[in-house]
Amino acid sequence: MIGEAMLLAAGAAVVVGLLGALAVRALASRRLAAAAVVAPVVVVVSVAVGIVVTARAMFINEHDQSVVLVVTATSLPIAGVFGWLIARRVQQLVRTTAAEAAERDRDRRVEASRRELVAWMSHDLRTPLAGIRAMAEALEDGHAPPEGRYPAAIRAEADRMADMVGGLLALSRLQSDSFTLQVSLVDLRDVLSDAIASARALARPRGIDVVGSPGPSVVAEVDVRELSRAVANLLTNAVTHTSAPHHVGVSLSAGDGTARIAVADGCGGLPEEHLDRLFEPGWRASSGRTPATGVGAGLGLAVARGIARAHGGDVEVTPHDGDGCRFEIVLPLASTPAR
Repeated sequence: MIGEAMLLAAGAAVVVGLLGALAVRALASRRLAAAAVVAPVVVVVSVAVGIVVTARAMFINEHDQSVVLVVTATSLPIAGVFGWLIARRVQQLVRTTAAEAAERDRDRRVEASRRELVAWMSHDLRTPLAGIRAMAEALEDGHAPPEGRYPAAIRAEADRMADMVGGLLALSRLQSDSFTLQVSLVDLRDVLSDAIASARALARPRGIDVVGSPGPSVVAEVDVRELSRAVANLLTNAVTHTSAPHHVGVSLSAGDGTARIAVADGCGGLPEEHLDRLFEPGWRASSGRTPATGVGAGLGLAVARGIARAHGGDVEVTPHDGDGCRFEIVLPLASTPAR
């Protein structure tokens, strides 16, 4: 009799355990926390079923069965609580592990980007330096007249190097933990009108028109100096990569709680896969790494996006008219009007 009762109890416990295991497995594929709570409950239930089967097989009286069942049932919430605590701990460990993996992956990408930028900038700085050295030696040896084109060329190359260094410093400052914005309520028309005037001076010798006007008043809380740099970078990039008869279009608009400064160029268009890389420091769409005359270090767009994001906004780019790109600085509007 006792042997049969033990076999019945074991069989019942195994059946309950198998069904519970299937339930835990199904839950684990969707919600790990629920599976962790159910698992210890299944163990207690299987024990309880075994006890009930044994008690009935051995004809234990109802009172004793009730006592055993009450004691067993009391352990169910305890098992559930312990399962919940374990589930919370497991979830924390999973999240921590995932965050650490993501951080390591981000660090690897940042380091790879930094190495690539350093390599690109080293190459780009050596090119004008070699030209300046060659022209200086020609002037020194008397092979070129002082009043010839070499002094102007040296000055242009020095300006290009200064632009590269300035871009690197701006990018480094934006990535610094100590970087802070000096914000105030500003009408963006003023920022845009000054930037348009400077861009027209740059575009005129190239035979390119900068079309647009500041438009209606749009007030935002910005750092005027930094935002002016971002807008100037977009306009310089547009003018540099636009050729006649195309023009550069500029506009200012507001809506849905944001201000948008848009710059549309005639760069000839870019493949979709290149649009995601435009803001990588040092990246250029051209296959060669030596920049053409007048082309900067490939840092202007990265700096512009960094400034926009520091303001809580961003810089977006989309194809424009099939043969150009449209860049938009998106900024949150001021919550109070300017005085």
